Amino acid sequence: MDAYRDQYATVFNGGKDVVLLAISADPVESLASWAKDKDYPFTFLSDGDGAVGRKYGAYLESMKLDNRTLYVIDPKGTITYVTAPFRQVDPTAYTELEAAVKQAGGAK
Repeated sequence: MDAYRDQYATVFNGGKDVVLLAISADPVESLASWAKDKDYPFTFLSDGDGAVGRKYGAYLESMKLDNRTLYVIDPKGTITYVTAPFRQVDPTAYTELEAAVKQAGGAK
């Protein structure tokens, strides 16, 4: 999440025409505290029961958590890019993500 924060201006156009939602199975209170402490400029959502993760194929039943899956959804609601698990330590993953966001119409 630190890399998303640190590259927010570049990869996510600073939030202009892009909405970044981080979804986790962690409780709301934990996510809110963590997001505030780390100064993340995007929204965190709690998927405590795994319903969202299950719907999008990101929930790992064996571990009771959402896998680090990343989706880019265009303004029409179509998923245009998926990577699972997201390779957060690979710099090329952010280059690919930035291109996917632009292609989906999120950054001009």
